[in-house]
Amino acid sequence: MIKWVKNLGPGVLVSAAFIGPGTVTVCTVAGVDFGFSLLWALLLSIIACIILQEMAARVGIVTQKGLSEVIREEIQNPLFRSLSILLIFAAIVIGNAAYEAGNISGAVLGISAVLPVQEIGSGFFQVNIWSVVIGLIAFALLALGNYKVLERVFIVLVAIMSISFLVTAVITKPDLSKLLQGLFIPRNGGAGILTVMALIGTTVVPYNLFLHASLVSEKWKDRSSLKTAQKELFWSISLGGIVSLAIVITAAASGVVDVNSAADLAAGLEPIFGTYATWFIAIGLFAAGISSSITAPLAAAYVVTGCMGWKKSLTSVKFKMVWAIILLLGVIFSSLGLQPVEIIKFAQVANGILLPVIAVFLLWVVNRRILMGSAKNKLRGNILGVLIIAITIFLGARSIYTVLESL
Repeated sequence: MIKWVKNLGPGVLVSAAFIGPGTVTVCTVAGVDFGFSLLWALLLSIIACIILQEMAARVGIVTQKGLSEVIREEIQNPLFRSLSILLIFAAIVIGNAAYEAGNISGAVLGISAVLPVQEIGSGFFQVNIWSVVIGLIAFALLALGNYKVLERVFIVLVAIMSISFLVTAVITKPDLSKLLQGLFIPRNGGAGILTVMALIGTTVVPYNLFLHASLVSEKWKDRSSLKTAQKELFWSISLGGIVSLAIVITAAASGVVDVNSAADLAAGLEPIFGTYATWFIAIGLFAAGISSSITAPLAAAYVVTGCMGWKKSLTSVKFKMVWAIILLLGVIFSSLGLQPVEIIKFAQVANGILLPVIAVFLLWVVNRRILMGSAKNKLRGNILGVLIIAITIFLGARSIYTVLESL
């Protein structure tokens, strides 16, 4: 047991990263709007997350480098290397900026449940003061570099919120036959295509692939640790996935017809918290939003510095510039006057659309025999990888068509 606890780390962090305000919001929207009928999409995204994160972990342990560094070094053609780096750079910056906006909006959603919304400015230019406050808190913590203890406190709060959803899902006694149909029979894909993409985007977060490769390369230094890393990853993400499924189940039983506020998100937890459910979800969203607002810019900074070949150091000016830009974009996007729930959902859809781009590069790297040796992808892994990429491309194209059609 002691050995198992010592091996916990990268997988747990990845799992904690996708149990944030985005997951709570999108899974609640899925449960409220579609009941159990989109559980299959969530199950698919959990399986895809395990497969892709395992590939990223394998690359990290075998090469002892971050994924962006490996891609930059392995592409020999200068033109193709520049184009590839630019594509990854754009995908991560755009995706993380949207994701950061969702994180900040999630924290704002929590504050707004118990305190009045405060806006400054006039006319078209309106800024939500809570977005600025959250941004300043995250900036201060990142600039000081002394946020580890606070981050652990937030993770504990998020864990308590997650356990609450699990308990509530059991208390509500869902119809097992409908639940199993929702898990294994795909339906409502057309009507809920944007929600399907959001469910994928909130579970298989593109920047987590880069983050995981870097984390395992720091924790484990030889190939003999591959099995340990794979087991830790499987159980950590499976547990995170079960929490996500529980959120959908509690939302489906909540009786809410539309999700616009934290009070709507809290309705599912009323069976165990009663009138205090809103306060509880407010604290949980605030904790999840703040912790993610710190980790998302850091992950982007690691990716960009790896792509550009810059020094990866928390004290590096270039490193600080990257996370500061991502944080600033997050504050701006979260202050556009849109509903926080809509911003969060858009961020997850953007992640889902960008996922195939990153997955293609990952699949290419993990098939490089000269790089991976005996840890190279096997046929089954390639089939599953290609299938995931094909499904996400199809769903991404459908979601873009759906948006264009509605204009």
